[in-house]
Amino acid sequence: MSSGAEPRRANNVILIGKKPLMTYVTATLVQLASEPTVIVKARGKSIARAVDVAQIIAKRMDNMGYKIGNVKIGSQTIQSDDGRERNVSTIEVQISR
Repeated sequence: MSSGAEPRRANNVILIGKKPLMTYVTATLVQLASEPTVIVKARGKSIARAVDVAQIIAKRMDNMGYKIGNVKIGSQTIQSDDGRERNVSTIEVQISR
């Protein structure tokens, strides 16, 4: 039984972080094998990596029919270590077969 404090993440969401680029490409392709649509999410400095993941899948896997769908951009307000609030950019890229 999970605690109510941690939010549940959908199976079709890939959160981009600091791992190597191809790790996220592989994870996205694995999810696309079982899901019709996968959402790649990132914020801050990881946004460029999320765009790279989407482009690699769409361009290099072109014969498999993957397409980039809706792209949402926004910002989140987070509290930094020194207690000040700051805005961080976010992106969500939808990839489908």
